Amino acid sequence: MFIAVLCVLLAMLQPFVLSVLARSATRKADYLPSPREYNETLSGWHRRAHFAQLNAFEAFPPFAAAVILAWLAGVAPAHLNALAVLFVVFRIAHAAFYLTDRSSLRSLVWKLAMMSVVALFVLALVRLA
Repeated sequence: MFIAVLCVLLAMLQPFVLSVLARSATRKADYLPSPREYNETLSGWHRRAHFAQLNAFEAFPPFAAAVILAWLAGVAPAHLNALAVLFVVFRIAHAAFYLTDRSSLRSLVWKLAMMSVVALFVLALVRLA
């Protein structure tokens, strides 16, 4: 379970890392007064980092819920940990492909990450049935 919890922590931190990357070419004084408006002015890979950040925020709640429910349902720790690690690996790849503007690969790893979340839910349901 340690590994799965660590994966939840890493997935929770990913949007914040991407936010730092998105704003890496600017001074705090540029975006602090109105960060959301400032984000709309970003371009290039900085803008893609911002979009990857938003997507990471969206992907986190279902993943965290799936890990918690799988744990509560008694899913085998090896399966739980493996799927949690896969999710984090796919999400890191997703961010990398977003930053490098590789949309086909980005979409593929997004789907794989979501499949790992669905698998966690299915394993929890099977254990509860």
